[in-house]
Amino acid sequence: MKKTLIAAMLSLVSVASFAAPGDILARLRVINVAPADSTDGALSTLSVGADSDTTAELDFTYMITNNIGAELILGTTRHEVTSSLGSLGKVSVLPPTVTLQYHFSPESFFRPYVGAGLNYTRFYKNDLKVGNQALTIDNNSFGGALQIGADFAVSKNIFINVDVKKLWIKTDVSLNGADLGTLKINPWVIGFGLGTKF
Repeated sequence: MKKTLIAAMLSLVSVASFAAPGDILARLRVINVAPADSTDGALSTLSVGADSDTTAELDFTYMITNNIGAELILGTTRHEVTSSLGSLGKVSVLPPTVTLQYHFSPESFFRPYVGAGLNYTRFYKNDLKVGNQALTIDNNSFGGALQIGADFAVSKNIFINVDVKKLWIKTDVSLNGADLGTLKINPWVIGFGLGTKF
């Protein structure tokens, strides 16, 4: 019985072996982007907000040391924007994000990490309007990013991942040159997926 238990523990340690400096971790996640939006000016009066969206996300982490990694996060979503007047239309959001991560317990089965960094957001395919009047928005946004997550070893090179990010994203909105205020989307991004190392 003891030999079986020891063999199982050694097998788990082998499975949990993690990336070395210079390795790349790739993850494919299904994410839900849930805006925690706020507004000011006329947008606030009209109760403007953005709906959530679920999509795929791809990310790559370059391991600088056993514990420190730099991650590039790629994904795009499309959100309906609503108001007290009804739907204002939809806009697509592309927020490439870079975070610097610290990985705890890199040699164990359960490998939590935290990260912080920056996101650049590009707004595109904007069809927002009030009645027949098109709404103009800033196409670019820069903001911070925070991250917490964990990898769970399945085999030496395959792992399950759960991840939560907070992004700070905003855009100014105008109608025929008149400023309507700022829409701060500031979403929570909750993801679950699989990863591998190269």
